[in-house]
Amino acid sequence: MACPHLSGIVALVRSAHPDWSPAAIKSAIMTTTHGLIADMFDMGSGHVNPAGASNPGLIYDIQPDDYVPYLCGLGYTNAQVSTIVQKKVECSSNQSISETQLNYPSFVLQLGSQPLTFTRTVTNVGKANSVYKVEVYAPNGVEVKVEPKEIVFNTLNDKANYSVTFSVKNGTSQRFVQGSLFWVADGYSVKSPFGIIVD
Repeated sequence: MACPHLSGIVALVRSAHPDWSPAAIKSAIMTTTHGLIADMFDMGSGHVNPAGASNPGLIYDIQPDDYVPYLCGLGYTNAQVSTIVQKKVECSSNQSISETQLNYPSFVLQLGSQPLTFTRTVTNVGKANSVYKVEVYAPNGVEVKVEPKEIVFNTLNDKANYSVTFSVKNGTSQRFVQGSLFWVADGYSVKSPFGIIVD
């Protein structure tokens, strides 16, 4: 029943925001979930919230062209990537990126002794004048630093970047840990879960 349930929520969000990309709709659904009673590989981001997904506050958007360096990095041919994005592509002129560099609303990573940093871009679709402050719920043994700790938006559709650095501290005996970061403003709590495989 999950598929028809989510399909209905996608239709609901799409009717409220017909100009949003599929990635923006997916982001709205993922970042407004609540309650995670199992790990994220069992439940994804959590229980969906249809009303919240129609008014998420912030979205993580990805345009088709953003996938080109990723697809090229996977070893797809120029013809294959051109078919996917519906225009001519030369992979040799695109620097390849990993899936972790896509502007995705969650983080899954393998963490060793070296810290890993990710950059994300959020778009304000909530209130024109708003201030979002970060709240991090990090698992034991992992340090999570977010910069900046506050994002100020003056208008709708403003974009802002932030970075997240994950590092192992004091060692951890657990092989898999998870947590979340939230961007919180008046009336909004935008969730980005993360799952970490610790080496």
